[in-house]
Amino acid sequence: MTAEIIAVGSELLTPDRSDTNSLWLTAQLNDLGIEVATKTIVGDDRERLAAAVRLALGRSGVIVLTGGLGPTEDDVTRDAVAAALSRRLVYTQEIYDRIQARFAFRKRPMPEINRRQAYVIESAEVLPNDNGTAPGQWIEQNGRVLVLLPGPPGEMKPMFTAECLPRLRRIAPARFLRTRFYRIAMVPESEVDSLIAPAYTRYTNPATTILAGAGDIQVHLRAHADTADEAERLAAELGAQIEEILGDRIYSRDGAPLEEAVGRMLRARGETVSVAESCTGGYLGQRITSIAGSSDYFVGGFLTYSELMKRTLLGVDEQLLRMHGAVSEQAAEAMARGARERTGSTWALSVTGVAGPGGGTEHNPVGTVIVGLAGPARIHAHRHRFVGDRERVRLWASQAALDLLRRALLA
Repeated sequence: MTAEIIAVGSELLTPDRSDTNSLWLTAQLNDLGIEVATKTIVGDDRERLAAAVRLALGRSGVIVLTGGLGPTEDDVTRDAVAAALSRRLVYTQEIYDRIQARFAFRKRPMPEINRRQAYVIESAEVLPNDNGTAPGQWIEQNGRVLVLLPGPPGEMKPMFTAECLPRLRRIAPARFLRTRFYRIAMVPESEVDSLIAPAYTRYTNPATTILAGAGDIQVHLRAHADTADEAERLAAELGAQIEEILGDRIYSRDGAPLEEAVGRMLRARGETVSVAESCTGGYLGQRITSIAGSSDYFVGGFLTYSELMKRTLLGVDEQLLRMHGAVSEQAAEAMARGARERTGSTWALSVTGVAGPGGGTEHNPVGTVIVGLAGPARIHAHRHRFVGDRERVRLWASQAALDLLRRALLA
């Protein structure tokens, strides 16, 4: 059985909003052994949405729609699905009374426009919404299942968990899905693929997917079987080969980002870290402190964008800066040393560079980043050249710094 998710809403087609509902729904469906084969985003257009539903009915066993169940004219999901199924919309007094009671409880008059939410597609099962005014709907037709869910996550997730999961468990085939998820830092996608391809290309089950980000490669394995034990065996068999090949290049096996993986290592060792940042402008410290409990190992940091701040806050020698420049291995080492000495941390990371779009020189072109690390045994720095816009260079720089610390902790 395959599933298809259709996210409804013109706002999801803008750069300001992301479809996070489908990620959560995919995880829930996968746990049932149902693979999500297609995801679609459709704006608030009845005809386009009806066409997308008709297409989904021809290829997927389960179709889940999120959004477009509100009371306004641009909430078109009910109308579009009814048109795609050639069914009527039926007014339901019980739903109307429930919505009216919700407004009365909040001591607010119910706008007449909310009456639209009391219409249900003919023969659909109503899925109650305890967290909003938009009821969901469960529809079965010709061996297919369509589920209409509200868009707000606070309404969608409880409804799916309480109403849809029990129904899906009854109809889902006895098929189990097990996964492996590896993350690798600062290794090119092509290099990862060339290393593990001899192993994964021998398998069609599990299926292997490699995803590339800025300094971050993800390897996903997905194994299907008739029993949970067999699916687990298949995933473990290929997973063990990939782990042996990649070794300590893997920093996460549970999806945790690099800053969390490094934090776990520091906590386990009872050690601390501080940062001294120039071109990253605090981004490295922000990543470290985005993890709950980071106060266990993060001491603090210095944002030393100018040479004056490098001298006064970190004690970087003025003659060193004059001789080698602020973007140099010598400056990065001095920044790391200064941060470690002033905070008393076990480790200190420093970042200096040219994030762009201007400011580059022949020796330090745009994208040049130098990362320094001061630790109990030694101080050293590594030069990098990253390609991309300003934000991408800053992301790469923070990733390089965290991975430098990770590898030092492994040594």
